[in-house]
Amino acid sequence: MYKLIRKALFCLDPETAHELTIDMMGAAGRLGLVGPFAKNIPNNPVEVMGLTFPNPVGLAAGLDKNGDCFNALGQLGFGHVEIGTITPRPQPGNPKPRLFRLPEHEGIINRMGFNNKGVEHLVERVKKRNFNGVLGINIGKNFDTPVERADEDYAICMDAVYPYADYIAVNVSSPNTPGLRDLQFGDSLKNLLGTIKAKQTELHEKTGRYVPVAVKIAPDMDAEGAAEFCTILLESGLDGVIATNTTISREEVAGHPLAGEAGGLSGAPVKDRSTTMIKLLAENLQGKLPIIGVGGICSGADALEKIDAGASLVQIYSGFIYHGPDLIVDMARSLQHING
Repeated sequence: MYKLIRKALFCLDPETAHELTIDMMGAAGRLGLVGPFAKNIPNNPVEVMGLTFPNPVGLAAGLDKNGDCFNALGQLGFGHVEIGTITPRPQPGNPKPRLFRLPEHEGIINRMGFNNKGVEHLVERVKKRNFNGVLGINIGKNFDTPVERADEDYAICMDAVYPYADYIAVNVSSPNTPGLRDLQFGDSLKNLLGTIKAKQTELHEKTGRYVPVAVKIAPDMDAEGAAEFCTILLESGLDGVIATNTTISREEVAGHPLAGEAGGLSGAPVKDRSTTMIKLLAENLQGKLPIIGVGGICSGADALEKIDAGASLVQIYSGFIYHGPDLIVDMARSLQHING
């Protein structure tokens, strides 16, 4: 059934297809119509960051930016769903067109620019949660907030989502917000993670509830940059890392007519870069913090490769666009031996 749906959606402009899918999923969830697409997912609990995930397969941030259909997506069998990236204030994102399919490579290029309806909208949606898996909320900064004041935006988002998130993901790795990736390095990273840890501690003391925080990074760091990142992350006292976001490289799609489009490349072309980064992180972290592996997973074998590289959980996005709910089953069955 999904192959027919995908064929129809791929006849549409990518962003139009995305918006239509979000609307349809939201409606299907409200009307109880997700059942025909849901699969029998093996029960395989995994303990990560102090949380129990029903299975190791998750949906990456970016598909449901505003929390409009996460309940329906969860019914497809994901052990966790990560929504966002959300910013304090609504913003339109970058000019269109900004989303491009590369079906020959099972890839996607996007330069969306954190288009979202703002954190207040997302919180109202999350208040209507009936998803029983783990819910992650991915936060970022508004495009017009200076990088040196980015910590203020992350703190605002944390205040808003902390009561509702099972974990919070800090996005410092999108290539589509000017200056954002600078926050992955040196003093900028130290200062940001210090602010986030202080806010987490404050909210923990205020609510009596500890919500773990993971940092999402790019696949384009070298070994030295990855080692420095791990040192700062460990010193910060935060809880995990998500590896990886999209790549700015076009090496894997060189010669494609759309290779010159600006933005982040995701899907199968980023698989090896992501896996390499996971291995670098695992070597440096030495099991002290968990890694959530994401990037180019298009099969159960790809998911297992991420686990073997050092990840404790995996997430999909572009692979889900190309393969649909069957991919969740394939991954879950391939990872039945995984447990935390």
